[in-house]
Amino acid sequence: MDELTVGDIMQTEVITVRPSTTVRELANILAERSISGLPVVDDEDRVVGMVSEADIIVQDAELHFPYYIPLLDSVIYLQSFHKFEERLHKMFGSQVQEIMSKEVMAISPEASVRDAATLMTDREINRLPVVADGKLVGIVTRHDIVRAIAETTA
Repeated sequence: MDELTVGDIMQTEVITVRPSTTVRELANILAERSISGLPVVDDEDRVVGMVSEADIIVQDAELHFPYYIPLLDSVIYLQSFHKFEERLHKMFGSQVQEIMSKEVMAISPEASVRDAATLMTDREINRLPVVADGKLVGIVTRHDIVRAIAETTA
């Protein structure tokens, strides 16, 4: 039997949002559809980001200033100040473009399911947009991979 590809198991009806979608609209979409995240696409269906429940709930979480040590006339941060700035920016974002992750890992429909599983595990991500010729053609989630494993071992 040939190895399964991402194209064999991906979902082709993908719920997406635009960068200008409000955070409130996004929260409604995620809640109504019972999904935890989705791709952000531009007018040409190119993936420009990913957004998830985690990006929304940060707005309701406490913000902790990173620990630091004052040394002479400078400050040495003991935690990432960049992550603090990123979280601060997300806390006050009102549109998806202000809270989405811009570094998107995508995969080709021709890639093997094993490649998708490895990428998800190594990068600790739950979903991968499937892109062909620069455009979104589907999405593959951890659940899709688990379902494919269950079907091939049955």
